[in-house]
Amino acid sequence: MSILISAAAAFCALALLIHLVSVIVAIVRCRPPQRALAPPADAPPVTIVRPVCGVDNFVEDTLASSFALDYPHYEVVFCVAHERDAVVPIVRAMMAAHPHIPARLLVGDDRVSQNPKLNNCVKGWDAAAHDWIVIADSNVLMPADYIQRLLATWRPGCGLVCAPPIGSRPDNIWAELECAFLNTYQARWQYCADALGNGFAQGKTMLWRRADLEAGGGIRALGAELAEDAASTKLVRGLGLDVRLVDAPFAQPLGRRGFREVWRRQTRWARLRRASFPHLFLPEGLSGALMPALALAFVAHVVGWPLWESIGAFAALWYGAELALAAAAGWHVSALSPPIALLRDLLLPWLWLDGLLGTDFVWRGNAMSIAEDAELALDDAR
Repeated sequence: MSILISAAAAFCALALLIHLVSVIVAIVRCRPPQRALAPPADAPPVTIVRPVCGVDNFVEDTLASSFALDYPHYEVVFCVAHERDAVVPIVRAMMAAHPHIPARLLVGDDRVSQNPKLNNCVKGWDAAAHDWIVIADSNVLMPADYIQRLLATWRPGCGLVCAPPIGSRPDNIWAELECAFLNTYQARWQYCADALGNGFAQGKTMLWRRADLEAGGGIRALGAELAEDAASTKLVRGLGLDVRLVDAPFAQPLGRRGFREVWRRQTRWARLRRASFPHLFLPEGLSGALMPALALAFVAHVVGWPLWESIGAFAALWYGAELALAAAAGWHVSALSPPIALLRDLLLPWLWLDGLLGTDFVWRGNAMSIAEDAELALDDAR
């Protein structure tokens, strides 16, 4: 019994230590910049490829930010699969309102993979006029110094610069839940991995140098995985280069969300992580506060500590650190943040189990299957 008590206490202490260290790392990396970066004197021309599909919340704000960048030489290439898409009139109106910014809308559905976003982006990559290319989702809100912050992150040995999404402007409880997943949980872990020199690509924002992606087989090579960011990570590492995350990541305004919508998105990402990086997905089952709290409850019960006081102190330290991170980074914080973070952690074991066992999902109306993708990969290898 003493060995079991010691193991439970050690697990709880180690989990709390790792949590606090991860918060400190994220605070250092994610603090908002004190001033906007000016474009460098030798600013290279940049193409921004923005795939669009449907009308998201705040789509006017996010697309308009493409035309408000403080950068001397850039073009915007919007990509849509179908002319009848409801977002097309909005994009055309944006371009007409900003004739001083070179911009185009390309229409077409190039089926190069199972990934609808990659299929949408291929024509934009092929049409890009410049050698530095940013692929940015339509729901990313770009600050005025967006391009220069990406370029400033580039270092010798770098093959890709990315930024995880940071949820902002939640308009109901389920959007608050999405913030809790995106911000103080997923972004925090991504910055910890990046600090250890093990950065992972994030498809929301990706800055490529054309020659690097072409050396790995070109944009069509990203169809090797269902998720283009997982394929990007493996491609860049295969070239002996690193994926780096930009400091102070960019906002994704959320608006209203439904629980089902948030849950489906999280389960899709979990299934994709398990399919692409199974050795890293397995430990996710121990993440969050629930497992170490249960270990602490066991220790407290056995040794006679006051149970609820012990768990309360643990929760105050755990979630207080998350609140400190959100406040320091300038991310969304409200009175709902602590209980919503607790709800997120109660959901994490179920999310992990779903990611472990599930195979099928729907993305932007497209039915996709991890099992089918694995069979195709096996056929290609034969």
